Amino acid sequence: MYVEHPDATVPEIAAAIGEPARTRMLYCLMDGRARTSTELAVVGGVSPSTASVHLARLKATRLVTVVVQGKHRYYSLNGQSVAGALEALNVLAGQPRPAFGSSAPTRLRAARTCYDHMAGAIAVALHDRFHALKWLTAGPLDDYGYELTDKGASAFTALGVDLETTRSLRRRFAFPCLDWSERRPHVGGALGAALLTLALRKKWVARDLDSRALTVTAAGRRDLRARFGIQDSRLAIKD
Repeated sequence: MYVEHPDATVPEIAAAIGEPARTRMLYCLMDGRARTSTELAVVGGVSPSTASVHLARLKATRLVTVVVQGKHRYYSLNGQSVAGALEALNVLAGQPRPAFGSSAPTRLRAARTCYDHMAGAIAVALHDRFHALKWLTAGPLDDYGYELTDKGASAFTALGVDLETTRSLRRRFAFPCLDWSERRPHVGGALGAALLTLALRKKWVARDLDSRALTVTAAGRRDLRARFGIQDSRLAIKD
């Protein structure tokens, strides 16, 4: 009796991602926002009817989810695992260089969303600073994630992160997510999402309306320097 191998769906998923119009649609959804098929048709450069076919394929391979609200159907990435795979593919797509130099647009390289957490220079700098401050430590060996030290737990609580709620979510708590523009890790998982929520609430960063770029505010730059010693000329200021 033939039993399908667990990896049998991999080629199907790869083919779904690999079609150029579908690729553009998926990366458009990397900012964590939901969009209609009409909006995604524009992004994909295809007709609305063709976009519907593409989105049905992406839904069938569990790459996107859809929510019906009134007359509209809103499409989103199907969770952090999909966003992580797309981020990793960006890394693989980069051309090898003797010395790495990112070709990412300056604003995206400085700060952006990676689905529901922060990425770019600001996120990598925070990741490194958390380690230097001994707030983060390696988690269980079979998880390849991060845990908070007692010092880190106190510090994040003082910043305003609700760790009890963050830990209660049905997802990995924290892990190194490889940043496609910096080629170094930033903090992913529930803790990474909580950090983005905190940064937006404290107005350290502001969202762009039409992209996943984040702009560091003047107050954000002051706080990042005062709290974490982070100074980076690439972090654009928005008053």
